[in-house]
Amino acid sequence: MKMVKNTLYVTLEGAWVHKDGEAITIHKDHEKKAQFPIHQIGEIVCFGYGIGVSPNLTEYCAGKGVTITYVDGRGKFLARMQGPVHGNVLLRRTQYRIADNPEQSLAIAKCCVAAKIQNQRNVLLRHLRNHSGCEGEKEIKAAIASMEGSVSMLKSVENAATMRGVEGDAAESYFSVFNYLILNKDPDFEFKSRNRRPPMDRINAMLSYAYSILALDVRSALECVGLDPYVGFLHTDRPGRASLALDMMEEFRAPIADRLVLSLVNLKQVNSKGFKVQPNGEVEMSDDTRRTLLSAWQKRKQEEIFHPLLEESMQTGMLYIEQARLLAKCIRGDVEYYPAYLWR
Repeated sequence: MKMVKNTLYVTLEGAWVHKDGEAITIHKDHEKKAQFPIHQIGEIVCFGYGIGVSPNLTEYCAGKGVTITYVDGRGKFLARMQGPVHGNVLLRRTQYRIADNPEQSLAIAKCCVAAKIQNQRNVLLRHLRNHSGCEGEKEIKAAIASMEGSVSMLKSVENAATMRGVEGDAAESYFSVFNYLILNKDPDFEFKSRNRRPPMDRINAMLSYAYSILALDVRSALECVGLDPYVGFLHTDRPGRASLALDMMEEFRAPIADRLVLSLVNLKQVNSKGFKVQPNGEVEMSDDTRRTLLSAWQKRKQEEIFHPLLEESMQTGMLYIEQARLLAKCIRGDVEYYPAYLWR
């Protein structure tokens, strides 16, 4: 069985992370806070400011292919340290040529968008199956029908602009009924619409944070198979933006990130006091809420999920790597199209 190494999320601002024998140890104010077996760690992500990583640990990580990523408290990427890249140069050259070809780029991008919409539909369908006669059933069914139409429209789309319009319409339908999926009817967790930069309510704050973590995981998977995460087919090139990671994460947003946020709220594993509302209305998660979400994310990565194309069960964290391999096969021409992941 293929195993996924853990990601070590360091959220304690001002912490000092260092190598202590065969362990990674975290200290703050000369007090030992935590310790983890070094061989079980595949990536270190530092959330917040003032977190230091020792030169000894940095050297070890570079030699073992363990990346060290720095992200601010809101989940925005800051910097990344990694050792030599061992990607296949021929694969990357082919990737760049496809990215410069509008027709080939559109073909791959359509697969990502179609899977995103279909997986959003499946989340709504799963809710109806599990909660027959639920509040908003009529509206949810209407959204499902509308999104089905969006998937059909993608087949005849001939340019990226039209495709993004179809994607936007489907997202609007999906999020218009998202509040019905929230069973915890605490008014502080009411969802009205998707907003970001900054998030203006608690649900959006959690969604944005979960998407940031998902993007990091997908980018690592792409690098593992030798692809360049910064050159995509759906998202346009922009300095510092991992466009290909954003492309591939689309298919995972609803079944992985959205469902995790809904689970935390519906099971009351987070509460309204675990958020800070700024004077401008921006909502930020407290340190405790971030830790709760990160802990749940790490546990979810270890859970098994069924891959319908490969017809096998695997850890959720392995799913990103398997999809990255399938994308690499598509780019090399080994398969006719990119078989994006469809959650059932």
